[in-house]
Amino acid sequence: MTTSVKRADHRVSARVRILLWLLLVMAVALAAVAVATRSILLRDVDHRINQLLTQETGEFANFVEQGVDPATGRRFTDPDALLRIFLQRQYSDPDEELLGLVGTSGPGLRVIRQSRDIPATVALHRDRGSLDAIAASDASSGRIERARGEVRWAKVPIETPGGAGDSAFVVAFHADRERAVADEAFRALLAISGVALLMTTGIGWAVAGRILAPVRVVRATAAELTERDLTQRIPVQGRDDIAALAETFNAMLDRLEQAFAGQRQFVDDAGHELRTPITIVRGHLELMGEDPAEQRETVRLVTDELDRMSRIVEDLLLLAKAERPDFIRTEPVQLAELTADVYVKARALGERDWALDGVADREAVLDPQRITQAMVQLAQNAVQHTVPGQRIAIGSRTAEGRIELYVADRGPGVQEQDAEVIFERFRRGTARRGARTSGAGLGLSIVRAIAEGHRGGRVELRPTEGGWGSPRTESGGATFVLVLALEESP
Repeated sequence: MTTSVKRADHRVSARVRILLWLLLVMAVALAAVAVATRSILLRDVDHRINQLLTQETGEFANFVEQGVDPATGRRFTDPDALLRIFLQRQYSDPDEELLGLVGTSGPGLRVIRQSRDIPATVALHRDRGSLDAIAASDASSGRIERARGEVRWAKVPIETPGGAGDSAFVVAFHADRERAVADEAFRALLAISGVALLMTTGIGWAVAGRILAPVRVVRATAAELTERDLTQRIPVQGRDDIAALAETFNAMLDRLEQAFAGQRQFVDDAGHELRTPITIVRGHLELMGEDPAEQRETVRLVTDELDRMSRIVEDLLLLAKAERPDFIRTEPVQLAELTADVYVKARALGERDWALDGVADREAVLDPQRITQAMVQLAQNAVQHTVPGQRIAIGSRTAEGRIELYVADRGPGVQEQDAEVIFERFRRGTARRGARTSGAGLGLSIVRAIAEGHRGGRVELRPTEGGWGSPRTESGGATFVLVLALEESP
């Protein structure tokens, strides 16, 4: 018990689990969006830098091919003049440096640049090591990782008539500020994602609580249920899965209530009906004397009461079994053969004018053993309320999509006020039950259970001839009919 309580105390509610999963999915999705956005922005930065480098180097290459030295009116032969005039005519971006390199790398390298201020912390023309690396490189472009930031560069060697061939035009782009824009957007997305997660937490908590409210009602209802009170039901609202759950739970409660009611009725009925024979047996045994004749009579009475108790218990067990799904086991049956078998078995119940009144010559799907049991019970009931020589007819027929198996007698009939109660347990009609009746009042209850066990089945009471409560003449009597739905065999 202690372990169960501890486990219940540490159990995480469905509301919390739903919220945690929602937050996890949202966090992963928002992080993926932020990372993807940053990657796209950085890719755009790289693409723009490459375009700028290509544009600048292309413009310089065209100037080399087509440019004219203002001093001579001819093509440039001096790299210094070529670089100075080109750089004077260019307007570079804030993060862009246009440089001219004249001479070989090392102390002899001379740098020509535009007359514009570039922060010393990022200026490439002050970084002699990086300039020497660019001048000595055979590649036309590349990148330099510095403590001051990354630099993307492109180089165009200068070849002029009469030139030494050791000069070059260099375009350098400081990418840190462009990348900082992408990083700033990334941080903004993270901040927005954090706010979205907070809002999702509040909204998700409220929505999960609203959705799971019927589940909490189910839990509270289940906690209030006891075997003495199964009347609690869950209100059904809407047409969603939660409403379907509530309907299913209510249906389960209906079945449980019916099962417990059947159990209580069985116990009550058994206690009520068995109390009398037990009292009789105990009384006779306590009063039994030494006389052998008295002892034999006592044993006979006790045995008779024990037999009656046994029949009551068997009938009650049969009625309890009627609630089980396997109570009826249907199969294709020839009605003519079934009716004839019932007629042959019923003739042994008493000296009556037995008649096979009619036979339905066709096949139907039903439980032959249960139907035989019900028909024999009806025949026994008719024998108990008729006298020797009176007519009892057994037959079967089909009409309007149904089967009717019936037992008709010419007895005293049934009073109208008794027609509604004779099929209940331990109830007997005032007119049909006489002093000769010794049953417990369960026979017709069993017949009704068998009839209703078949889909669409029922048992009906009809007068054989004349109205209710007809006198004890050949024109009176009662007819009990098993009405079953006509099911074709597969």
